[in-house]
Amino acid sequence: MSENEPIKLTLKGSPREIGIQHGRSLREQIHDQISIYDRMFQSTSKLSWSDVREVAKEFQSTLEKLTPHVYAEMEGIAEGAGLDVLDIIALNSRSEIALGKFSDGCTTLCWKKNDGARLLSQNWDWTATVKKNLAMVSIEQPGKPTIYMVTEAGIVGKIGFNSAGVGTCLNAIRAKPMISSKLPIHVALRLCLESTSVKNAVETLESLGGVASAQHILCADSTTALGLELSPVGDKYIAEDASGIIGHTNHFIENRYVDEPPWLSGSPIRLERLQQLTQELIEEGIKGDSITPALLRDRIFSDTYNLPQAICCEEDPLRPISNRSSSLFNIVMNLDPKHLGAEVVFGRVGSGEEGPVLRMPWN
Repeated sequence: MSENEPIKLTLKGSPREIGIQHGRSLREQIHDQISIYDRMFQSTSKLSWSDVREVAKEFQSTLEKLTPHVYAEMEGIAEGAGLDVLDIIALNSRSEIALGKFSDGCTTLCWKKNDGARLLSQNWDWTATVKKNLAMVSIEQPGKPTIYMVTEAGIVGKIGFNSAGVGTCLNAIRAKPMISSKLPIHVALRLCLESTSVKNAVETLESLGGVASAQHILCADSTTALGLELSPVGDKYIAEDASGIIGHTNHFIENRYVDEPPWLSGSPIRLERLQQLTQELIEEGIKGDSITPALLRDRIFSDTYNLPQAICCEEDPLRPISNRSSSLFNIVMNLDPKHLGAEVVFGRVGSGEEGPVLRMPWN
């Protein structure tokens, strides 16, 4: 498999069985992820991997208590990959452990079509060193919707949708505080992807006490979309605007519960650009079935205004090489129950170097 056409995994069974399959299938990639994040933690936070594992111990008790099935899956991943469970917890808590010092930027968009169906989409921007360790994963669990997601090796929840038509996208936010007695954001994403509706997802996160760090999850189903501006000290939910749109980048729009100093100068510019591009399409009369994945890739997600911090992000040579970001994949999910599925393109869409259009489900 090439970086532009990654491994596709189908995982089935109990949490432990799913984890073991994951760990065995992506053993090499998981070990490489640890090496990548070890270097990144040292660069951004002056933390060695042993320091990171110490922080992961705090999340270990949280996961055992709040989400024992997810913890059992992490134990399985560790067993399959020949690692300690703390290594896997650290990967799944990397956003929290670094206290938001990473510089990942993403642009997310949900657009309600005339028939009520929603397209949920994003460019996922991160260091190019992890691109070779991405995988397209389906997870079949008894009594739960089947999950289809793009994730990093070793990480249990990310960007995707499920057979109940619930989808998730993610924007990193840099803000304090971090509270390790709450859910890491990648675990929160997994719980959303196990939900039967946006309402169910929100209720689940609230019932478990919320998330450990400030992040934005754009969550949608066939009837509802909400921008979940989450933090350990208070949440805000953003509804669709009059055009049926929610757009988000890497700063909070409404949540004022946290200490959020400016960090990605391009984030407000990207949000304004996203709003401008969607408005142009609306003024052109684009609606209903005219809102297609190809249109969104061509007219929005390939946009290079304000490079390198564009919607289609390019590596900034002025940043340390360990945490330079670029757009690693684009995903557009159709959450219409009659046409449920997603198109994924790895690489920077519109660059001429991106990969083919891949589909989820792929069976």
